[in-house]
Amino acid sequence: MLDVRPVAYVIGLLVACLGGCMLLPLVVDLAEGRGEWPVFLESAAITILAGGLTALSCANAVKEGLSLQQTFLLTTGVWAVLPIFGALPFMLGATDASLTDAYFEAMSGMTTTGSTVFTGLDDLPKGLLLWRGLLQWLGGIGIIVVAMVFLPELRVGGMQIFRSEAFDTMGKILPRATQISASISSIYITLTLVCTICYLLTGMNAFDATVHAMTTVSTGGFANYDASFGTFSGPAEYVASVFMVLAALPFVRYVQMVAGARYVLFSDSQVIAFVGIIGILAVVTSFTLLSIFPHHPEQAVREALFNITSIMTGTGYASVDYMSWGPFLIAMFFFIGLIGGCAGSTACSVKIFRYQLLIASIRVQLRRIRSPHGVFVPRYQGRPVGPDVMSSVMSFFVFFVVSLGVLSVGLSLTGLDFITSVSGAATAIANIGPGLGDTIGPAGNFATLSDTAKWMLSFAMLAGRLELLVVFALFTVGFWRA
Repeated sequence: MLDVRPVAYVIGLLVACLGGCMLLPLVVDLAEGRGEWPVFLESAAITILAGGLTALSCANAVKEGLSLQQTFLLTTGVWAVLPIFGALPFMLGATDASLTDAYFEAMSGMTTTGSTVFTGLDDLPKGLLLWRGLLQWLGGIGIIVVAMVFLPELRVGGMQIFRSEAFDTMGKILPRATQISASISSIYITLTLVCTICYLLTGMNAFDATVHAMTTVSTGGFANYDASFGTFSGPAEYVASVFMVLAALPFVRYVQMVAGARYVLFSDSQVIAFVGIIGILAVVTSFTLLSIFPHHPEQAVREALFNITSIMTGTGYASVDYMSWGPFLIAMFFFIGLIGGCAGSTACSVKIFRYQLLIASIRVQLRRIRSPHGVFVPRYQGRPVGPDVMSSVMSFFVFFVVSLGVLSVGLSLTGLDFITSVSGAATAIANIGPGLGDTIGPAGNFATLSDTAKWMLSFAMLAGRLELLVVFALFTVGFWRA
């Protein structure tokens, strides 16, 4: 029988840590003087008590490592449970949100999706705005650890190809995760601090610079204003674009660069492809905007670069309502959101490396058709790719498309129109943020959706962030019998 106590122990510790993080917005609320600080005091007390008691009750079952089943359960459990407690300030605070809305917002934050159900952000207490940013910042650093430790170990979606490049964790999941977290935390914090300073230099106040730095580096996209990033313009958009790109690059390369391998980042094929795609799409979008609207060339380049980068990295900021850019660019925005960033980054969606492996597989199949007796093996960065990796990647693609279709149908059954249903499904599974259309597009939000639709989207955000198969494996009979 599966022993869930080691899993509950780790989740309990993380819940208690989340409760400790609530003290930061508490201090901010005290400084603001709007009397909202008791919300975070009460939420922190509930969260720390629940997490601490859970960890204490399961501490006697802690072992050196985790079994494969326990690792699957832990990976999903963390992202399912933490938003429950992360939702408390939304239910008890000024937003007075229902359980559905609060959990949706917290899940969107923890998975760095960036979809929101709240309006009137301009007038919310600073503590709640900081809490939204903190949820995304914590989710961003958490997903890096998951991508570098757990997913390669679980052999899901082709991530096992990075086992040798990340860290060998076989049989030592928890201890090794701690070491990796320590290695990347300094880099993550440094990027956040530098981004904050750069935002300050563009004219943002200290609070906006801090919160937006957290949601930029996490590629989350929660903003402090209903207009999203449209409140700012000019240099701030360039700063955001640069740091969204940096956050979407593989963090293991940063670790290696700090260790002395200076040029390793520029020899990574997925990094080259990612930066190249953004550059090409930004140029195409700029020329399209100049041909349609009376844009100043600099404005066209800035808006194109910012919004393309935001959608492709899954950050979800919007500086303008790109639904007015015409059908060609709208369709392009839908598909580039399904590309994503690099593996082992805070970015989301399908990821660049999977498309590269897919192209490599197609090339091999074409060569086999031309030369039936030849022996051809797909390669990635000069190394042969085993059939287990290719099978995992193909399974991911199939499951991604099927999940997108099923969720789209499910959302349409709640009364949503075609564009809202399809783009809503895509933005949730790919963790992008805004969808398309008047309802959930860059100028709207998810507040008007039914509770059923919000729960469906919340589950999709969780499944998409954890590469789908990790979550759906828990719903198979064979998993629990193993």
